[in-house]
Amino acid sequence: MPTGRKYDVVLFGATGFTGALTAEYLARNAPARMRWALAGRNARKLAEVRLRLAAIDPLLAEMDLLVADVEDPASLKAVAEAARVVVTTVGPYINYGDALVAACAQAGTDYADLTGEPEFVDRTYLRHHKTAVASGARLVHCCGFDSIPYDLGVYYTVKHLPEGAPLKVEGFASANAAFSGGTFHSAVTAFSRLRASARAARERRQAEGKPQGRTVRGLVGKPRHEKKVGAWALPAATIDPQIVLRSARALPRYGPEFGYGHYLAIKKLPVAVGLVGGVAALLALAQVPPARNWLLGRKKPGDGPSAAKRDKSWFKVVFLGEGGGKRVVTEVSGGDPGYSETSKMLGEAAMCLAFDDLPPTSGQVTTAVAMGDALTERLIAAGIKFSVREG
Repeated sequence: MPTGRKYDVVLFGATGFTGALTAEYLARNAPARMRWALAGRNARKLAEVRLRLAAIDPLLAEMDLLVADVEDPASLKAVAEAARVVVTTVGPYINYGDALVAACAQAGTDYADLTGEPEFVDRTYLRHHKTAVASGARLVHCCGFDSIPYDLGVYYTVKHLPEGAPLKVEGFASANAAFSGGTFHSAVTAFSRLRASARAARERRQAEGKPQGRTVRGLVGKPRHEKKVGAWALPAATIDPQIVLRSARALPRYGPEFGYGHYLAIKKLPVAVGLVGGVAALLALAQVPPARNWLLGRKKPGDGPSAAKRDKSWFKVVFLGEGGGKRVVTEVSGGDPGYSETSKMLGEAAMCLAFDDLPPTSGQVTTAVAMGDALTERLIAAGIKFSVREG
């Protein structure tokens, strides 16, 4: 962790919907000793966010505002060199994220984001992992609902299974929540780049290699009704299982053989069928530029669900783990996944990187590898539930 920096944490993108929620979370929960600042390209909007934060904590009325733009590498370099940790909510990350990762990797500054975009994560590994290893920077992607509940949920499950045995875990996610314009834009952009994403994944596999003496693999399941979850299970090709498997490859605690399967849990069959059809239609439309532009015009970045809607939202992920003659059922659950809990997860990750005693890591690493037990404990203290029972 670099010393002598002016700020412990800089929040980049504080004027966006999720960025503002993250700023408010930090205003309510950061320790008094934390030195932090807001960064973004619009000084007026940053000042408006600071005014809202001052209503939470009057001491924040004078907090620093850093004007920086993703198209101005010098401004990003200045932000990275001033901070111990930079967290960013500016997406789609494939369009706007790379330059900030590069600046942090060069400066030896820890970095965290909310991306759920596989191509972006693979490209930043190929471009910046070695630089970050040399500088000591920890580049931690997917520090929100993508993919903390899954990565830390599987990590938590594995720790309750015998060591040294082949292990299998399946995760089943359910939620009731709305999504913001920024999330929608990121999803449509990712759907429109499937070939580029597959190419980036292939290049990463070639560069990364496999763990020595151990086997880690994704479990490709079929749609089914899972009695232990009480729902229809649909295989989910999101970034979450990729993150889980990277943690498993890096951490020997996952055993000599490890397999993970990832599913959406849908109570009613007609809803499951409709979801499959809706995703297929969205994928198809995203391939055609005029249709894609029409889709992107349906929601604007910066839009998001109301506080009342967020208060009624929830998520739950059930993990079925087995190995070494033992079976366990883990649940990770909380409130609104996309915004209230995501801003909490990112805020706690920022403070964890800045202040907690963590294992020595550098380069592109997952939340389980970089922060494991410390971040899990923080999230439990912040109200996200982790529970386990024999099953």
